[in-house]
Amino acid sequence: MTTREDGMALAPTDRTAKPGALQKALQINLDLGRYGTFAEIGAGQEVVRWFFRAGGAAGTIAKSISAYDMAVSDAYYGPCERYVCRQRLQSMLDAEFDGTVRELGPARGGATAFFAFADTVSARNFKGTNECHGWMGVKFQARPREPASQVIVHVRMLDPENAQQQEALGVVGVNLLYGAFAHHAEPEHVLDSLLDDLGVQRIEVDMVEFSGAAFREVDNRVMSLRLVLLGLTDAAMFAADGTVLQPSEVLYKRPILVERGSFRPVTRVHLDLLRCAREKFLQEPAVRGEAVVQLAEVTMSSLLAGGAVDHRDFLARADLLAAEGLTVLISDYFEYYRLAAYLARHTKQRIGIALGVAGLRELFDEKYYAGLEGGILEAFGRLFKNDLRLYVYPHLDQATGDLTAVQNLEVAPGLRKLYGFLVDRGCIEQLNNFDERCLPIFPADVLRKIAAGDPAWEEMVPAGVAGVIKRCGYFGYRPDVVPAHG
Repeated sequence: MTTREDGMALAPTDRTAKPGALQKALQINLDLGRYGTFAEIGAGQEVVRWFFRAGGAAGTIAKSISAYDMAVSDAYYGPCERYVCRQRLQSMLDAEFDGTVRELGPARGGATAFFAFADTVSARNFKGTNECHGWMGVKFQARPREPASQVIVHVRMLDPENAQQQEALGVVGVNLLYGAFAHHAEPEHVLDSLLDDLGVQRIEVDMVEFSGAAFREVDNRVMSLRLVLLGLTDAAMFAADGTVLQPSEVLYKRPILVERGSFRPVTRVHLDLLRCAREKFLQEPAVRGEAVVQLAEVTMSSLLAGGAVDHRDFLARADLLAAEGLTVLISDYFEYYRLAAYLARHTKQRIGIALGVAGLRELFDEKYYAGLEGGILEAFGRLFKNDLRLYVYPHLDQATGDLTAVQNLEVAPGLRKLYGFLVDRGCIEQLNNFDERCLPIFPADVLRKIAAGDPAWEEMVPAGVAGVIKRCGYFGYRPDVVPAHG
């Protein structure tokens, strides 16, 4: 271990030789420039235990606290409707960090970077009936006297036994602390190392948020994307203003309407499809009077179409969806039945998926279900088992003027009866409330016109979207391009 001129210890520079959890805890303990507090609710003092085991903990730990009793927890951190939630975690981090700096800052603040680590967790209960998840975070000074920075994550514990979940939680906590201290200048490495000594079969990390002085340049939308890219989760979510969201808190007991698309770029037809589907969805008796969650879903298969994720391209799509006030779901659920299962995990309310005829035709392509023992029948059983609805937008053939809709879509002969059954049952519904002016609009045409400098593209997208594309120069837009003629 080496030391910087400011006295703060550095992690080994060789990232191929990853230290284990005990080594990481020991390195932090031996770093005399860091000192702080551990506060943990639920699942035992699993993170701080690593630091006591490693030795030298007196050099790191100012205080360790476990406020299991709700009244005690409220006395320390204020009242809260739920004890395993983001609000409780933030109140813990703020109270412990501020208290540590207030009490110890005058004596040693010039040479010490203070921190507070906190988690609030619900591990598997005795009956095995609860949701096994937790919030975890660290608020810290990158260097003495600097303003605070913060990383928080939401995790789902996937081990079947309580003891295994506690063990995994402890390792993640050590990894988070070590990553924040050693890699705050390269925050992507904080994510890369979160599951060191573990695996995605034990822990899912479905939300991360970086904030504060050390992370001013971090775009949390990119970090959400990275969670999915690394396989730490299959889906991540953020709001139109860029705020990262924890999916279960947004989707819990709410009707959900999702539009899947590449949104490259967002066009008037995308918004018309969502409008039409929403109007239909709200007519459902089970949905009337409910607050519907509306999502624009971008799949990894869309983002990886070029072979690798282009961050600028991803942010372009995110910015355009934000311009229309849409919440974005990034998912690795290429198959619709997997998307349906994910949404149904969070709600028992009605779920609707808005798609075009091309998407419906692809849905009935049996090659996508070769990996399922029951093939397309098993996939559709999973897709429609919770009374899910598909809302289908028609397709205009520009060459012939023919309109393809649910009623005249051709599917494989062996699937026609299945298709007819799903249509008759109302699982697949045709959208007839569309704006005919939107039918000739196709995203590929918009992209070509942008690149060619043809101003006609501006009429094919919402005004707000056009403004963002022009202001940011997205998709090759250049104000000086003169359209070709002839």
